[in-house]
Amino acid sequence: MICVYILQSIKNQKFYIGSTNNLERRIKEHQRGIGCLYTKLNGPWKLICFKKCLSIKEARIEEKKIKSYKGGNAFKKIIYGEVAEWSKAAHC
Repeated sequence: MICVYILQSIKNQKFYIGSTNNLERRIKEHQRGIGCLYTKLNGPWKLICFKKCLSIKEARIEEKKIKSYKGGNAFKKIIYGEVAEWSKAAHC
């Protein structure tokens, strides 16, 4: 499954937006501090929501779009579950 995902730091409530072809593996990597310095310094993380995409290209475009929303009303609608294409994480 290729998807775009939004994580939230348990430590300081900051958000991280990424894309991957293996969501479960990627979240485990973030939890172990593998990947970028930002996720290493701000973890641990919880999955807030994700959106399935048809291709990695589509996922990268969506990721870039969501990053441009960060902090605005469109971003808030996604994380609060008000956008149908985005699935809320089961534990949130």
